[in-house]
Amino acid sequence: MAVLVGKPAPDFTAAAVLGNGEIVDEFNLTETIKGKKAVIFFYPLDFTFVCPSELIAFDHRFEEFKKRGVEVIGVSIDSQFSHNAWRNTDINDGGIGQVKYALVADVKHEICQAYDVEADAGVAFRGSFLIDEEGVVRHQVVNDLPLGRNVDEMLRMVDALAFHQEHGEVCPAGWQEGDKGMDASPSGVAAYLSENSDKL
Repeated sequence: MAVLVGKPAPDFTAAAVLGNGEIVDEFNLTETIKGKKAVIFFYPLDFTFVCPSELIAFDHRFEEFKKRGVEVIGVSIDSQFSHNAWRNTDINDGGIGQVKYALVADVKHEICQAYDVEADAGVAFRGSFLIDEEGVVRHQVVNDLPLGRNVDEMLRMVDALAFHQEHGEVCPAGWQEGDKGMDASPSGVAAYLSENSDKL
């Protein structure tokens, strides 16, 4: 499994269904996220079991990502037509409804291979990647197929990255928006731990 943190996010162009329901043949990552943070998440297949819960969870938090200037992009090996059919299936019938972010069709498996999240079964593991404004991966987590991801944790990582970018301080374990950061120095560690070690 490749570690992409600290490296440029692999670019791609593929068909996709946009958040407004439009189907496009050439959705390009670099053009879409230029100058913005982005979250790319991979999931195994449309019309499956854990997957709709994750896609709906991303949709329920879409405004929170948008408020932070973050583009959200889902990717699976299904076609754009399957994505569209899933969007047009009611949640009560196992669909995902009109999710507000793009779903990319990785039918050739090139994208999941570039991000090194392809499982032996040919589908993608549940990989999530946070990309900064320069197009560099700053956080990644990959879950096995039965293990649904925590979308709130991705929002926390977005906030942590923004805090670090703004203040230059680092974010200790369990850091949440509104918490103190830490100066990345021996004295900074000592000062932080003297006040906060019992909360860790």
